[in-house]
Amino acid sequence: MKLLFALSALSLALLPLTGCDSSQDKAAMAKAAGTPVSAALVVQRDIVETQEFPGRLEAIERVAIRPRVSGYITSVHFTPGSLVKKGDVLFTIDARPYQAQLNKAEADAHSARARADLAKVELERAERLLADRAIAQREFDERASSQKELDATARAAQAATEAARLNMAYTKVLAPIGGRVSKAEITVGNLVDGNAVLTSVVSTDKIYASFEGDEDTYLRVAGLKRAGAPVPVHIALNNEQGYPHAGELDFIDNRLDTNTGSVRMRAVLKNAERNLVPGLFVRVQVATGNGRQQATRAVLVNERAIGTDLNRKFVFIVNRDGKAEYRAVTLGAQAGGGLRIVQSGLQPDDKVILDGLQHIRPGAALSVQTIAMDSAIPTQGKTPSHDKNG
Repeated sequence: MKLLFALSALSLALLPLTGCDSSQDKAAMAKAAGTPVSAALVVQRDIVETQEFPGRLEAIERVAIRPRVSGYITSVHFTPGSLVKKGDVLFTIDARPYQAQLNKAEADAHSARARADLAKVELERAERLLADRAIAQREFDERASSQKELDATARAAQAATEAARLNMAYTKVLAPIGGRVSKAEITVGNLVDGNAVLTSVVSTDKIYASFEGDEDTYLRVAGLKRAGAPVPVHIALNNEQGYPHAGELDFIDNRLDTNTGSVRMRAVLKNAERNLVPGLFVRVQVATGNGRQQATRAVLVNERAIGTDLNRKFVFIVNRDGKAEYRAVTLGAQAGGGLRIVQSGLQPDDKVILDGLQHIRPGAALSVQTIAMDSAIPTQGKTPSHDKNG
């Protein structure tokens, strides 16, 4: 009986040791198998290299409509928000005072011209009398001076007539450009002067898309512009897929903002359908490759595979030994679908690790699950930051 009890006690004492050995074996096996990760072969595609920036639409021409003469508004001739042509009448100002001024100016001009014509006839008569020595030289000089004075008075009266005629024409406020008119700021019956803004008109046939480009984009497109090559630009509104509106870069500012590291740029686009309105937010896509929208072969990786090491970008690849290998990379533009162009640092047959970067160190053994690069959904938020030395 004592022997049986002793054997039972020994068995119970050995049980924890057996369990401990089992746990250690599992940990060792897991370590030998490597860190589980998902990885994908890099993608090669023929693409047009582009950069995307947020921007705003701006009117090429915007005119604040002000009256050239003062008076009471008698008519408004447009519907707010409608399209108008250059020369269309927008407002009418009471013309009666200006018509009266024009009538008086015309009468004064006729009277002054009649006196000037009479003085001219008398001067011609005086010339004949002077030749016959019938009048003194002094009298002739006085008549000549009088004729010149009356002729100048007649010309001044004619100029006053033209000014009165202009004021009369200004009682009809015309659209100086074609485009879309805003609402009337002044209604019928109000007294206006030259300081009053009656409405505004913006051009619609073409439109600007202004945006802030980064330094790398500036260096690329500025070189193309200097070489005389067009730089294609496409834009999209917030509710549009792709970039359906085509244009061309037409302006690059002469300095880089040292605070933001950006340069002001502007594209011009046709607006035949009139659906691009000044002030709208847009996505601007700039072709930064060869400037001719021609595709080039590029290596692409999913953006979730890219890490940050101080001021450098990197990825981990699975090397031939099945271990993690650090690769510094130079990035290009976004390529859509969560993919990013890699300009240097990767080879076409490299297999890039897509997840679990925070648990990976260079030389770590890996347990790899291979997936397609395109099937990896980019994570939201900032790209993770890692130190290659752990």
